[in-house]
Amino acid sequence: MCGSNCGCCHEGGCNTSLVIKILLIVGAVNWGLVGLGMLLGDMDWNVIYMFLGGVPVVEATVYILVGVAGVMKLFGCKCKKCREGVCSACAPDGSKTEGNM
Repeated sequence: MCGSNCGCCHEGGCNTSLVIKILLIVGAVNWGLVGLGMLLGDMDWNVIYMFLGGVPVVEATVYILVGVAGVMKLFGCKCKKCREGVCSACAPDGSKTEGNM
């Protein structure tokens, strides 16, 4: 029987899935802080701008990458590693499931 440390399951998905997760977290936190700053009285808490405001092309690239990550999350990753998911022994209901991004 397969154990949690067997190495046959791909719990985290592929590297692309990991990058997508990170970009979505960065985007969500940034938008949350922008909204909070607006509610607290015209404060600019745009973290992306704070770090990359001196380089507008890089700042715009980060915004585009966050948008692309959102679209990719909608459609899911189609790579073999993410499609295979977990083995039947590790799946909660005993059947093979697809991996999540």
